[in-house]
Amino acid sequence: MVESMVDVEVVYAAVDRQVLLSVTVPAGTTVRAALLKSGVGEIFSELNLTDCPVGIFGKVIADADSRLVQAGDRIEIYRPLLADPKEVRRLRAAKAAEAKARNQ
Repeated sequence: MVESMVDVEVVYAAVDRQVLLSVTVPAGTTVRAALLKSGVGEIFSELNLTDCPVGIFGKVIADADSRLVQAGDRIEIYRPLLADPKEVRRLRAAKAAEAKARNQ
């Protein structure tokens, strides 16, 4: 009996470079197992693939150890944010308001 295989992509963007890897895995493979099989951990040694946050097509996966991949999935590895986007917007708005007040 021939085992069914599915093709998925694994993507990761570090600060200085990014990678997109195509991986063929057996049907029934979990997201975490597909990550490990992709070899992305060897390319980016700083990644901890056992507990890094991941998603599929921009939607975060709560449990990558139980979610099974489907043909065509794009598995994305997320890195932590350096700054809170809400705080950055708040500071930018405050700076713009201050500049506007000085120019009046």
